[in-house]
Amino acid sequence: MAKPALSEPYFGPDLFTFLRELSRNNRRDWFLKNKARYESSVQAPAVRFIEAMGAPLERVSHHLVADARAFGGSLGRIYRDTRFSKDKSPYRTTVGIHFSHEGAKGSGEHFPGFYLHIAPGESMVYSGVWRPEAPAATRIRQAIVSRSAEWAKLRRHGIEVEGDSYARVPAGFDKDHPMAEDLKRKDFYARRAFKDSEVTGPKFGSVFLAACKGLDPLNRFLAEAMGVDW
Repeated sequence: MAKPALSEPYFGPDLFTFLRELSRNNRRDWFLKNKARYESSVQAPAVRFIEAMGAPLERVSHHLVADARAFGGSLGRIYRDTRFSKDKSPYRTTVGIHFSHEGAKGSGEHFPGFYLHIAPGESMVYSGVWRPEAPAATRIRQAIVSRSAEWAKLRRHGIEVEGDSYARVPAGFDKDHPMAEDLKRKDFYARRAFKDSEVTGPKFGSVFLAACKGLDPLNRFLAEAMGVDW
């Protein structure tokens, strides 16, 4: 079967209608009555989108994984793990698609990659690394120091690095370094937001890929710093 083209809509208007209604009716009885809508308006389009993005993202990095399965692949589960949460709402009211690095093995947020978050009024794609483990974070900080010009160029080209930070520069690094604020970071990610009309529009595949390419220098820098193939 031919793979979907980039110049066609994947998600229809009911995507956001369904997510809004689920937010107001986050109960098992309501979801079961509307499960067919979830499958047709959210799950199936998301799987088609993942399948379509596989080959184009491979041209960004051969190490990205686009696993187009309804369960157990790149598409996040709609069912929430409520075991350790005060919020016992059973369902996620957003869509999450993780194009992870092949080396992530279940912890994609700790490796460079792309994460697509879809929600009414706040859809976006993330690039970079969330809360890297201590050795990886140290290597990233060392790279920021040793490759300062490259890091500065990345920042000048509109990649706004975000995330939580420590109050002080970690031990072993100069607290007066010109990039001290970046050395304090716990997270190293950037994002690009999408309008709802972009997500449901006919060019979303192209818009998404353009955003990934624009954010890719951050992934590449972090991968090289961490010793990860990119």
